[in-house]
Amino acid sequence: MKKEIHPDYHEIAVIMTDGTEYKTRSTWGKEGDTLKLDVDPLTHPAWTGGSTHLVDSGGQVARFKKRFKGFGLVE
Repeated sequence: MKKEIHPDYHEIAVIMTDGTEYKTRSTWGKEGDTLKLDVDPLTHPAWTGGSTHLVDSGGQVARFKKRFKGFGLVE
């Protein structure tokens, strides 16, 4: 394995949508950082079998609806 070309692999904390926390190793962030999930297996319809639920954290859904509201495609 070549030296100095691989990202740092360290321990981080992950917080699920229900507030539970666990430790894992990742190349994301820095040692000791916390990753808070917006969507995880507890809430995603692919795992829960529920109806779809969009998380619009960046406003993309709102921009889409505003842009295409005259076409009758969106509510």
